[in-house]
Amino acid sequence: MCGIAGILHRTEGESVPERSLRQMLGRLRHRGPDEFGILLDHELGLGSARLSVIDLDGGAQPIPNEDESLWIVFNGEIFNHPELRTELEPRGHRFRTRSDTEVALHLYEEYGPKGLNRMNGQFALAVWDARRRRLFLARDRLGVRPLFYAETGRGGLIFGSEIKAILAGRETRAELDPEILGQVFTFWAAPGPQTIFRGIRELPPGHYLTADAASVRIQPYWQLQFPADCERQQQPAPVDEVLEEFRSLLIDACRIRLRADVPVGAYLSGGLDSSMIAALVRGHLPNRLVTFSIAFNDEEFDESAFQRQMAAHLGTEHHVARATHEDIGAVFPEVIWHAETPLLRTGPAPMFLLAKLVHRTGFKVVLTGEGADELLAGYDIFKEDKIRRFWAREPGSRWRCRLFQRLYRDLPGVAQNNGEFLAAFFGEGLRETDSPWYSHAVRWSNNSRTRRFLAAAGESDPASRLISRLPRGFSNWEPLARAQFLEIITFLSPYLLSSQGDRMAMAHSVEGRFPFLDHRLVEFCGRLDPRLKLSALREKRLLRLAAQPWLPSAIAQRPKRPYRAPIHRSFFNPTCADYVNELLSPAGLRETGLFKPQAVAQLLAKLKAGLRCTPADEMALTGILSTQLIHHLFVKTFRAAPGVGGEDRVKVHRRRPAAKLQPALT
Repeated sequence: MCGIAGILHRTEGESVPERSLRQMLGRLRHRGPDEFGILLDHELGLGSARLSVIDLDGGAQPIPNEDESLWIVFNGEIFNHPELRTELEPRGHRFRTRSDTEVALHLYEEYGPKGLNRMNGQFALAVWDARRRRLFLARDRLGVRPLFYAETGRGGLIFGSEIKAILAGRETRAELDPEILGQVFTFWAAPGPQTIFRGIRELPPGHYLTADAASVRIQPYWQLQFPADCERQQQPAPVDEVLEEFRSLLIDACRIRLRADVPVGAYLSGGLDSSMIAALVRGHLPNRLVTFSIAFNDEEFDESAFQRQMAAHLGTEHHVARATHEDIGAVFPEVIWHAETPLLRTGPAPMFLLAKLVHRTGFKVVLTGEGADELLAGYDIFKEDKIRRFWAREPGSRWRCRLFQRLYRDLPGVAQNNGEFLAAFFGEGLRETDSPWYSHAVRWSNNSRTRRFLAAAGESDPASRLISRLPRGFSNWEPLARAQFLEIITFLSPYLLSSQGDRMAMAHSVEGRFPFLDHRLVEFCGRLDPRLKLSALREKRLLRLAAQPWLPSAIAQRPKRPYRAPIHRSFFNPTCADYVNELLSPAGLRETGLFKPQAVAQLLAKLKAGLRCTPADEMALTGILSTQLIHHLFVKTFRAAPGVGGEDRVKVHRRRPAAKLQPALT
């Protein structure tokens, strides 16, 4: 894992200053503190901040090909790199290192952009073609690893693993975009490619970018697909055959994600997904498996009893990060600094504390269970969609809506509700079953209540921007498939893998790996009979069947419990009173001009008085505070970090067309 950065002056022919690359890397130091590398080739500069995981001694970046006409900087892992290397060597490619980075370079040299489809991995990469004077950027299929870019007013392109690196390059400045803020307050995250910062975009998952003096072009190389209803087999394969193939793919996905020259641990939440991953990898490790969990002092959110049960069952060396309300509030400014986007949930904060524990324990790599809920219909939103469609067939029914009482029987007050509230809440837009957003309309409508605090809410229908993201044939997919696709592009990629995943882990130089997101498994699950995902109102049927040989029944059959973290109690305590009061004061709100001070004051009075607050109230509080922090950290007080140098290991390559490359160690 690494952080990468670069600058291309496309039209002016101006050389890239070394100082700019050093400052950009200084802002990425947390992603790769082990060593730094820079390539300067007149109008092009590339940089790498390396976290050494594979080929610890020989994998320094940037890496060239044999004749040094191609150069690469790379963030991530190619898990099938040994197999790809065996394929490339007979074709005449010669390797200087054992790293997967060099494999990615030669794969590009051999196949061009088509080589991306041969990679099984999580990555963001940049390749400089010195002969064609062309820059190539690419990002993995599901967006596990981040990559941002901006086009500058002088005909340039600047990119980086994080937005703060782009800002440190002094080619652009931070300016918040109220239109995108409205999207965040609707979807929980900006679906992209726009970010909260005007003019700074993310390269979409499954896409690549090419830039030269003539143009900047972005193209897809992979798209998640589901079969149309009419394409499904009338007689699906026997469950035993499907189960065997699923287990085989998952086991292999875990196996290749253990490839590293450093120890590998695992997260253990106490739920089905992470427990399954931990159980599968235990037998492939030479030493005792080390696991990591989050425990809350608030019983409403704590799952530590299940975590201890699973750790004991597996015999792991178990470590626990304990998160109090005060802890969450105290680290929230750091969380926002690394997330680089407003948040409507505090869930990333405990993940930040967990990654800190992993780093302190001496680990750089952990396996986690993300992706199973999206691929195998683990979330309640998929059940809501199923119930609403069933209800819509007889919209006048007084009992069909009561299925929500069964779904949410553990929520306070729901089981005793007479059904009128549920009918009103989930009945909004009930008959609009042809809407592409039908599965998510209730959630987005509920979230949009938070937009009443925005001074400028932007477009009235943020979902309309998603139309261009929908694949051809989307309307012909089975309803569950449509819901899964929307969840992946609006929640998994922009929030779960980013704000709560990569950004929190890499804040402490920790690399997360996700076996469920192996593209072979993703594509396999896309073809599954929906009943193997969601059977009646029972989620992840296939995974529960697969888990039987490895997990205790109490874990394998445990109902899904969404991961959540405390919100308002985390911010109204002495630990964070100073920054909360300052940022949410009328003066602080007027300074940014993004929120209505009187409406925010009413919300704060309600929360401080201890009155009952709704989920929308808590999301609004988190969104307002995090946006104010974004403005404070990136617009008002942002400063370029000291550039790498001094005690750092930095290798600078200065490419000269007529002279042999001379590396300089500084």
